[in-house]
Amino acid sequence: MTLEQLRIFVEVAERLNMTRAAEALNLTQSAVSAAVAALEARHGARLFERVGRRVELSEAGEAFLPEARAVLDRAEAAERALDDLAGLRRGRLAIAASQTVASYWIAPRMARFAQAHPSVAMQLLAGNTSQGAEAVLAGAADLAFVEGQVDNPELARTPVDADTLGLYVAPTHPLAGRVVGLSEARAATWVLREPGSGTRAHFERALAARGLAPQALYVRLETPSNEAALGAVEGGGLVTAVSDLAAAALAGMGRVVRLGFEIPPREFALLTHRQRHRSRAAQAFLQAL
Repeated sequence: MTLEQLRIFVEVAERLNMTRAAEALNLTQSAVSAAVAALEARHGARLFERVGRRVELSEAGEAFLPEARAVLDRAEAAERALDDLAGLRRGRLAIAASQTVASYWIAPRMARFAQAHPSVAMQLLAGNTSQGAEAVLAGAADLAFVEGQVDNPELARTPVDADTLGLYVAPTHPLAGRVVGLSEARAATWVLREPGSGTRAHFERALAARGLAPQALYVRLETPSNEAALGAVEGGGLVTAVSDLAAAALAGMGRVVRLGFEIPPREFALLTHRQRHRSRAAQAFLQAL
């Protein structure tokens, strides 16, 4: 049974005339008759009674008509849904982002996209780099934007922007206002982001590149967010490494101070699944970037 056969059956049932049904459908009368005959033969039921040159619905035809109409209605609704998705008149977009990206980079871009496409439902999943990668792998997110390196052959990684990290302390800290060397870093007491965060990984790579093993640091506290790390620093006595974007507001108010310790810039990267289909909404969002 095909949708075309159902359309022909419904048209004939409503007009009770093969010729007029054929004209309405822009088909030949023989094609209409053949479609009805194929339906009847396939299911062993007579749908019409032939009375002279007229046709009338049989008992089976009367029972089948509302079902056929319902199927055609659902098919039309499905077609409309696809048309809407193609035009972004509806849809869903889930984006995973690591903490710094979620708080200071992706949120305003999502807001602009939401204004341009108000019928697309949007969701932001904030975590660390590892969690963002897992969300894309599991299909919970269409896209992920992260700061850290991800080594997974199922994911494609594309640089999209960059930022810098800095070391921050409270204004009363003994290191405040100083250029910090490796010996000062080794002697300091640290609060750092949790393992798995892009911020932590980038900072540790920078230390290793300068000859200081990350394990040599005295890490007194680990936190799941930049804000928590900066809050701990404000309490005094601790040093942290966070994005300059995350620290900008507190530094501007004089509540934390950036130390003289340069760390190379890091990339913000887009993660996508190499094999999963990219939705129309995801494509539009990436074009908007």
